[in-house]
Amino acid sequence: MRTILTKIGVLFALLITLSLATYADNNNSTPTLTKTDSKFILSGAKMIDPRSIAKIDEMGNELLTKTGVSVYIYAKESYSDIKLANRKSKMEFIKSYEANITKQLKNPFVLLTTSLEDTHINLLTSKDLNGVLDKDEILDRYIIPLLASKDKNSMYAKVSAAMFNGYASITDKIAENRGIELKSSIGNVGVVTSTIWRVLMYTIVVLGLILYTIAVLRAKK
Repeated sequence: MRTILTKIGVLFALLITLSLATYADNNNSTPTLTKTDSKFILSGAKMIDPRSIAKIDEMGNELLTKTGVSVYIYAKESYSDIKLANRKSKMEFIKSYEANITKQLKNPFVLLTTSLEDTHINLLTSKDLNGVLDKDEILDRYIIPLLASKDKNSMYAKVSAAMFNGYASITDKIAENRGIELKSSIGNVGVVTSTIWRVLMYTIVVLGLILYTIAVLRAKK
């Protein structure tokens, strides 16, 4: 039951998306910013649906033109081929790796990163955008639910939907903060997708409690 309901929520997000047409030496290595068809996708374009990329470019270009803020995506299968000894070493490496990416970006910027094999996702901003975005809200509400869903959809489809949904929410919130309107905005689509997922999950919990209560009452009888 839970798998079926979760799948429905993820499929809904994917349909919306498609319809929109070496551990570093001393942690000082610089990640390569791969040139792609999108100036806002620094790495990982092959993991995102071309129609989503087109829409990301549209939203990113409009936001950049109207506010001067660039929103980037950096997605990789893994940040390094080397297995690190423990969680602390892994987190130190990731922090250094992402810091080297941001050093190459011009302020003001927002960087959405993900490393699939490291099960890592992050949202970084330049100092002049501190406090503009609620990192936890964006990750927990718009991105992680789509990536973490357990269903038969390919990881390609999940990453594509999650990156698109997250990118749209970031551009909308920056535009709102700057008091402007984006014609390229997908509006409430991202909110609806996340709301549906949360409602489905809450429904599962409630149904589980009800079934448990019924089972206990029957056992007492």
